[in-house]
Amino acid sequence: MVKEQEEGVMVLEGPPVLKTPTDQLCYRVITLANGLSVLLIHDPSVSETESNANNSKENGNAANATMSMELDYMNNLTTQTPHAGGGSLIFNRLFCLLSVYIDFGRGDSREVLQVVMQRRAQSPCQPKRYNLAAAAMCVGVGSFSDPKDAQGLAHFLEHMLFMGSSKFPNECEYDNFLSEHGGSSNAFTETEYTCYYFDVMQSYFKDCLDRFAQFFLSPLVKVEAMDREVQAIDSEFEQVMQNDACRLLQLQCHTSSPSHPFHTFSWGNKKSLNEPMEKGVDMRGKLLQLYNDHYQAGCMKLAILGGEQLDTLSQWAVELFGGVRQGGKEQMKFSTWNPPDPVWEAAGCMYHIESVTDQHLLVLVWPLPCLQSSYLKKPEAYLSHLISHEGAGGLLLLLRGKGWGTSLSAGVADGGFAKSSAGYMFHVAVQLTTSGLQHVFDVVGFLHQYIKMLRTIGPQEWVFKELQSISNMEFQFAEEIAAADHVVTLATNMRIYSECDIIYGDYAFEQWDPELLTELLSYLTPSNMRLDLMTKPFDKNVPGVKFEPWFEIAYTVETISKEILQAWADPAHVDSALHMPSPNEFIPHNFSIYIQTIAAKNNKCDSIKSSLVVLLDEPALRLWYKLDQTFQMPRANAFFCVLTQTASNSVKAAVLTEMYVNLLLHELNETMYLANMANLESSITVHGFKLELKLFGFNEKLPVLVRRIMEFHQSLVVTPELFQAIKEDMERDFRNAETNPLTHSSYLRLQALKSRFWHVDDRLTCLLSLSTTDLTKFIPTLFHKTYIEALCHGNLLEVEALDIANIFKKALVRNPLPPRQRPQDFIIKLPASICLLLQENVKNMNEENSIAELYFQIGQDQGIGSTHMRCMTNLFEHIVYEPFFNQLRTKEQLGYVVDCGTHDTLHVLGFGFRVQSSRFSPPFLEARIHAFIETIPTMLNDMKEDEFESHKNAAAEQKLEVNCSLLDETDHYWDNIWDQRYLFEQNKVDAMEVKKIRKNEVVKWCRRHFGCRSTLRQELCIHIWGANALLGKVNDNERPQDEMVPQRQVMLVHDLEDFKANQEVFPPLH
Repeated sequence: MVKEQEEGVMVLEGPPVLKTPTDQLCYRVITLANGLSVLLIHDPSVSETESNANNSKENGNAANATMSMELDYMNNLTTQTPHAGGGSLIFNRLFCLLSVYIDFGRGDSREVLQVVMQRRAQSPCQPKRYNLAAAAMCVGVGSFSDPKDAQGLAHFLEHMLFMGSSKFPNECEYDNFLSEHGGSSNAFTETEYTCYYFDVMQSYFKDCLDRFAQFFLSPLVKVEAMDREVQAIDSEFEQVMQNDACRLLQLQCHTSSPSHPFHTFSWGNKKSLNEPMEKGVDMRGKLLQLYNDHYQAGCMKLAILGGEQLDTLSQWAVELFGGVRQGGKEQMKFSTWNPPDPVWEAAGCMYHIESVTDQHLLVLVWPLPCLQSSYLKKPEAYLSHLISHEGAGGLLLLLRGKGWGTSLSAGVADGGFAKSSAGYMFHVAVQLTTSGLQHVFDVVGFLHQYIKMLRTIGPQEWVFKELQSISNMEFQFAEEIAAADHVVTLATNMRIYSECDIIYGDYAFEQWDPELLTELLSYLTPSNMRLDLMTKPFDKNVPGVKFEPWFEIAYTVETISKEILQAWADPAHVDSALHMPSPNEFIPHNFSIYIQTIAAKNNKCDSIKSSLVVLLDEPALRLWYKLDQTFQMPRANAFFCVLTQTASNSVKAAVLTEMYVNLLLHELNETMYLANMANLESSITVHGFKLELKLFGFNEKLPVLVRRIMEFHQSLVVTPELFQAIKEDMERDFRNAETNPLTHSSYLRLQALKSRFWHVDDRLTCLLSLSTTDLTKFIPTLFHKTYIEALCHGNLLEVEALDIANIFKKALVRNPLPPRQRPQDFIIKLPASICLLLQENVKNMNEENSIAELYFQIGQDQGIGSTHMRCMTNLFEHIVYEPFFNQLRTKEQLGYVVDCGTHDTLHVLGFGFRVQSSRFSPPFLEARIHAFIETIPTMLNDMKEDEFESHKNAAAEQKLEVNCSLLDETDHYWDNIWDQRYLFEQNKVDAMEVKKIRKNEVVKWCRRHFGCRSTLRQELCIHIWGANALLGKVNDNERPQDEMVPQRQVMLVHDLEDFKANQEVFPPLH
């Protein structure tokens, strides 16, 4: 329908958007007169939140203010299944494919393959932000449109749009505005589109939207900013040069047919962007041409989410974006591949590729036609579900039984190289064992046997209906996601789905099409297959070694014999172990809400306890419980902390405990997989003396999963074959630890601070000496004395919570662990007025990046008694994060990763500054960090009172943010229970305390804890030396020495354990 705005501008209103029954947002799609498609989203909770805050002018860098909990992730390697943040669980599994098959070790999940190029570093512990206004613009041009003589141009243009506009020429205007008003922003460049987005406090939404709109109206593309942004892009590229997933992707691009859109270098770097300019290419002219050709209204999709009514948002869209140039009505298509045309230059070959990490990764890729128009059928999801199935009859179970593989993933990932108009790429990735490496062709042969089995029996509608049932329940009971994530998802979905399916399209299994499935199976042949084998070690001296030019990846190409290819194409038989799976027993059918049932019977809920209560408090078990009345979903969360006396009292015990957990996870694999597919997820992790088990999802089958886990625990049998497989996996994990400089630095900081710390090298040495007998003897002793603290929260009755807790108690507790015997970890008190210096070289000598990290110890957080200290640290982060980033990243261009933030390490607060760079040495980076720190008191003194008040208000508001999902609320409770704090309402107290802080207090506090001349300063400095710094390939002489900081006393620590043995520790709190 056509609707006339007050200004007289005509807009076209689209059909209603199909949303989930639980979604409280209101949606409307409109098309402006210039052709721009806009999704308007009214969020009543945003306006309600502002109202509840008494309309205070909340400013400040709320998005960057985080109290990061120091997880012991590098000291305790674990395995867990992460919970999905939104959308279909099935598709989260598929779209995370590339992150699944590259094992980065715990704590590095944010560093998995990113096909998108992020504009700016994010705080590593930045939380999801709710109750904010947000907007995202998706522009229909990406790296597939890069000219051959300017690779990375689309990414370069993305950067340049942040560098000021005609209306707001200051290139820091946008970032500063967001920083001052509790917001954040980012952008990424995909193959066929570029997405820009931000979130901000509701009161400042329109003003921020105005600044955002200028990206698409009048960007300046300043000449003087081009060199800096090329350097930023080059720094981004250097972050991924040693990332195996990115390296594999680029090699696949490099070896693709020159006429295919894949044949590109989408990241861009200094060489690809500067060298053309040196040869006379007008790079600014190319940027403007790309902008003028494609940044047109018809190529754009805009999503706006705010607290205003839809009519108001519509008026804003017309007012602010109505001036975007018309044009670009048709979405660009890159459908150049027509089966059986080859995507890659070499057919019938296997690529042997050098791996950075210690692994044997087999990846098979089949090009498929573009399936964007088949989103209601999702045939690729059907194939993924079966080929990656981890239950009986699946390929993985067979490979594990033979000792050839440890994990398998299959599907079409979510990145542009896997899903584009040029075609879809169906991946199968297998992590091989050392034995499996010797049987690579046999593994491929079994895969083709499985595919033949699928062809023989034909498409099965019951499988589709099972996927449909799971996806429908996920859609019906979808939980809220962060505002920025929501608008990004919907803006990108607008490119693919019809207007009414912008939300539902991710979940839709509407049309059963067996003919299409049969067609896709016909593409899964050896003649259409690419085969990559990524291994370490790799012999670079063998004949025929080639090198990819951008990442310098070493690889060889092996021709596969016609006989083998023919055997794969038509297997003589199908192994009897390969067959269709059984129906999933964990799919729930009862979605009743207990609180609604109780209310209907009693006609009131007054008798139901609305707060968290203790149901049991016994010597061996304490159980916390709360029946959810807020979210009213058929979901529940059951979390358990199992404290044992022997889990980590020696390096041998620590390693054996990890082996026990890995053994249990191995035996539970099929059960946990099936439950996970039905959106009942689980994780088992080790944290020192504590084992943590989490179960979360639809509640009907939760007790079934609990019983199954404990049954497997009680029936564990350690066989020599299983022991060897687990040992090999752990050895690989230990060898791959610390290969990333950022995690290496964090690991070294934790090692310095924790009094008891089992270094990964010591654990590796211990692991190699262990036998099957060692593990068999250890397991019965692990739970000799045990104490369990548990939380059951959600759609569970008291009797169900008690039953679940007692199942654990019966299986895990033989003798209660008395309070005085419960082990504790302690944190070292850093000496005052001296800087401790720790130095190590990178583990991977091809890693060019170095790290300088400065950690300042603040004090022990004792709960209520430390409220002022905790709030002061939190407020300090709000104030300094953006200036630190702007100075060292934007202005000085030291490196791509520049961040600072609060650390909570076993209740000891600290504050850290960190820079990663390939261009400067660690001592130079350290000096630049200190130079910035020395300016903070002056910056604070010069800060206007209203600006300081704004920072306080923003910090307080973040403390008062409401939980937007059941899992968020459970996590809040669990953090307090795990830490044995039980201060569930402390955030309200902190919010009031923040507002009492005066500016002169912050100045004095800063000088006390960070000043070079302070006698109370407790400082730890960490240097991780990268290859460039070790070889002297750095630019330390770019800065005059008079800019450096005053000298201070520094002590180089050679033997860390010897040093710690003579230091005082903070006292226990419990």
